[in-house]
Amino acid sequence: MATAKVYNMSGDFIEEIALDDNVFGIEPNTSAVHTVVVNTLANRRQGTQSAKTKSEVSGGGKKPYRQKGTGRARQGSIRSAQWIHGGIIFAPKPRSYRFTVNKKVRRLATLSVLSARAAEEAILVLDQLSLSEIKTKKVVELMKALKVDTSALIVTAEPDSILVKSANNIPNVGTSFVGTLNVYEVLRHEKLILTKDALSKLTEVLA
Repeated sequence: MATAKVYNMSGDFIEEIALDDNVFGIEPNTSAVHTVVVNTLANRRQGTQSAKTKSEVSGGGKKPYRQKGTGRARQGSIRSAQWIHGGIIFAPKPRSYRFTVNKKVRRLATLSVLSARAAEEAILVLDQLSLSEIKTKKVVELMKALKVDTSALIVTAEPDSILVKSANNIPNVGTSFVGTLNVYEVLRHEKLILTKDALSKLTEVLA
């Protein structure tokens, strides 16, 4: 059974708690994780890339020179792809890259990355996390107290705008809450810091 250490905001060790094997103890499925990560990145693409084809660039209505007798290769238009300022062959056009992933696959991928982090002992639990004001320094001090010198994702049970704004300018520190936790963000960060309430809610939702 996987376990995680519980700390307070001062970095003092409080206890060690067991993690639910149904959520943090499965065999990671790399195929499901790959599918969900590709889906996340594809859905973030704007899809606004665009270029003009031969029929869309200006000019080129007249044959540039006669077909035979010039010693040059025959040409029908100066807007063909081989000419400077010519059109683009198979030009990219605005499109949507979005696609959907089955809920079961998405859930399996989430369980897989959480189990992988638990196996790496990369999950830390905070007994509580409360910030009275927007202060980047407070989050920096928290990271130092927890001895986290790598990238970390802080997850709360509910949206916390004070935490989000406080951690926004810190490199390699991300924030999320249980309702928006996704596979890609967990993979991007080496440590996963959960509040005790977030851990309970996550277990309740996924178990």
